[in-house]
Amino acid sequence: MYTSRITGMGKYVPENIVTNDDLSKLMDTNDAWIQERTGIKERRHIKKGDGNSTAVMGVKAAEMALERAKISKDDIDMIVFATLSPDYYFPGCGVQVQELMGIHTCPAIDVRNQCSGFVYALSVADQFIKTGMYKNVLVIGSENHSGGLDFTTRGRSVSVIFGDGAGAAVLSRSEVEGHGILSTHLHSEGKHALELSLKGPSTNHWVPQLIEENPQEDIPYYPYMNGQFVFKNAVVRFSEVIMEGLKANNLEVSDIDMLVPHQANLRISQFIQKKFQLSDDQVYNNIQRYGNTTAASIPIALCEAWEEGKVKEGDTVVLAAFGSGFTWASAVIKW
Repeated sequence: MYTSRITGMGKYVPENIVTNDDLSKLMDTNDAWIQERTGIKERRHIKKGDGNSTAVMGVKAAEMALERAKISKDDIDMIVFATLSPDYYFPGCGVQVQELMGIHTCPAIDVRNQCSGFVYALSVADQFIKTGMYKNVLVIGSENHSGGLDFTTRGRSVSVIFGDGAGAAVLSRSEVEGHGILSTHLHSEGKHALELSLKGPSTNHWVPQLIEENPQEDIPYYPYMNGQFVFKNAVVRFSEVIMEGLKANNLEVSDIDMLVPHQANLRISQFIQKKFQLSDDQVYNNIQRYGNTTAASIPIALCEAWEEGKVKEGDTVVLAAFGSGFTWASAVIKW
């Protein structure tokens, strides 16, 4: 019986730091208002001319992950790329990464599960390895949010939250029982899909039609979020899916060495931490520095936790996410 282990992690965030004070010059907001509601102090945005894109940032994170896994691009059997902000409507970013990195003709899959995207992608990779079909799978989460946000007062409730960046992991085959990814748990509830959505442009409403049909105060090609409704659902589903993962592996909350939640809102993470009575050393948050980077948030946070020595060999690590769809997911890992 094969298992899959994370053998290398990498991350990349643009150099351009955007503080809350910077945003206050573009919209009616301020540092105190943003920090009180989200915990965010700053985020990174792609800057025109810096050469970055969703795929390019993914490559930078992937190259770091490959180096740390001590394998070459020729060892990659599959690419799984999670994003809600691809460079093109089609093709997907997976094949772009393949071309940019000069990887052979392995399969490339794009996962569109937004904030839960990385855990979904991790689960896909895990299944291919466990069946014995592939040995090394490159999993990437990358987002360019800043290219599609409304930086006016009208859009502040969404635009202050999101940042750009990428994280990557190499999953490799192992035969050591009881280590690596122990289980993944995936869920969705489509009836709430439009509570956190981007309705257009799409094949139903393309850009010229959107501009013609909608007044400037209600532009559907900017993201929409029913913040309070999302928050209430998130805290419930986070709790459920974390407990589901623990029970599947006969673990207790006290067995968690590190919980890495999707960095949606610091208040959600704090709510979950308090509910499960976890210490600050058992929960990793970096939303204060990067904002919500959607599919990139968990791999960036997991990479940093490992770099800082907060995730060590033998630790029980739990990943958990909730987001648009609604989708939610968890993974339990013995590091």
